[in-house]
Amino acid sequence: MKKTAVFPGSFDPFTLGHESIVRRSLSIFDEIIIAVGSNTLKKSYYPLETRKKIILKVFKDEPRVKVDQYEGLTVDYCKRTGAGYILRGLRTAADFEFERAIAQVNKAMAPGLESVFMLTLPEHSHINSTIVRDIICNGGDASQFVPASINLKDYKGENV
Repeated sequence: MKKTAVFPGSFDPFTLGHESIVRRSLSIFDEIIIAVGSNTLKKSYYPLETRKKIILKVFKDEPRVKVDQYEGLTVDYCKRTGAGYILRGLRTAADFEFERAIAQVNKAMAPGLESVFMLTLPEHSHINSTIVRDIICNGGDASQFVPASINLKDYKGENV
């Protein structure tokens, strides 16, 4: 049976930490779907299509990584795609507490769905999308925090 994991998030922008979680998880899963979601609580900087394009570029040579978009509950998306796992990265103890609560609710709603937590590498633990987005919004150079294949200047005209 194929092990498919969904890695959900807004990925605004996609960071080195995100890339590391996906690449390291390929040793566990047969397929990873990076599911770019619409978060009604967050105002996006990059449009959804731009975020997908950026992620596709990062994994262009990895056929086991798919990129998709979704709205609604992650558990419903997992059911639609046949994924048995939700992949989440953890940077801090606060991340763990937040993700644990979500995982328990997800488990109650979809008992067959497992949440798998991957610890962020120490060198990426300080990187989060909110801080990187703030650097970009204020004209700073965020290149050290995003995958090397991404030149955020290429996407400057597509921001909102």
